[in-house]
Amino acid sequence: MTTAYLKLSLLASLLTLAGCSSTPSQPKISELHNTVGKLNKEMRQLTRQASALEQQGHLNGGSAQGAWLLPQANTGVILKSQVGDLKLSLSHLQTEANGTRASLNIHAMADAPLPSFSAEVEWGELDSATGKPISISSLSQRIEVVSSLLPRSQASVPLRLSNLPPEQLGYVRIHDVVPTPSAATETRP
Repeated sequence: MTTAYLKLSLLASLLTLAGCSSTPSQPKISELHNTVGKLNKEMRQLTRQASALEQQGHLNGGSAQGAWLLPQANTGVILKSQVGDLKLSLSHLQTEANGTRASLNIHAMADAPLPSFSAEVEWGELDSATGKPISISSLSQRIEVVSSLLPRSQASVPLRLSNLPPEQLGYVRIHDVVPTPSAATETRP
């Protein structure tokens, strides 16, 4: 309803400005049409992002294990895990030969040092009618984050999400986070 109101307001403003001009100025009207077109495009993008953000919140609210990231939401989430609270986000989504390349950004809350851990990353499409994940065609991979000699509170893990280009990638789910022994602290016989 808000979107329709804004569109009508923009259209009324356009007509008012066009009617007020004593000598019609074609370049100014064209410029105004371009501005209205850009605003409409931005409004559609914000509407899609708000819808995805709402869906991401719904998926995470109903999940006791793991965290859901929807690329269109463009917002991070907090995952409560065995290795502590982690803030997760996706960035640098790009088309790759057989799917999508992205970065999974992981940040330990309260700037605590990131421990070594492994996690399962699942990805797939969302049903266009219901907005729910289509699990039958989902894929997954195991990732590992290794603690470094110098403590760090964040890491970026490159992901190769096969079979889905960025425009079809509906979700990325991170779950089964398990602490692993750090290579720096392992003892060798």
